[in-house]
Amino acid sequence: MIGRNDAYLQQYVRRGSPRMLAESDRRALAGYFGVPETRLGGRETLSPGVTVPLLDVAAAAGAGSLLAQEDDARGRQFDPALLRFLGIRPADATVIGVTGDSMSPTLEHGDEILVDRASRVIGKRPALFVLRLEGVLMVKRLSRAGDRIAIASDNPAYPPIRPQPVSAVDVIGRVAWLGRVPG
Repeated sequence: MIGRNDAYLQQYVRRGSPRMLAESDRRALAGYFGVPETRLGGRETLSPGVTVPLLDVAAAAGAGSLLAQEDDARGRQFDPALLRFLGIRPADATVIGVTGDSMSPTLEHGDEILVDRASRVIGKRPALFVLRLEGVLMVKRLSRAGDRIAIASDNPAYPPIRPQPVSAVDVIGRVAWLGRVPG
């Protein structure tokens, strides 16, 4: 892959010779193994963050809520490497808040979630999605069975919503990450 013989890498790993990998070798190996270049002896560099819109809305983890102001965006900084790891293009990412306790313990009131708006396909295995149902924005665990979507909460105190036809559910995107402030 990097055009070196096996002994080159073996000596680097086992003997520390060469002391430093060539920059192009380090970059190629780090990319291949999905690790930061610092792990292979590179210098610490601060990568510029990607600003992901933080919408002034909250997905209800409860009975749901009607929200009107979905276009008032601020920003949240994310490391581009994290977005790549999660498989999210910055243009498809949005951060929104969570209100309520129906998704507890997975999501708690006050959490922020990163939503991948490009990932809207619901499969047979349940996954977290932000959706709009009858004008109400919410975050729930969705799964698909034929032409219907099962909508469930993680908190057993909340019963599942009656399965809905696919056409009745507006899937906003898949939840890819959560941020929680301890407290």
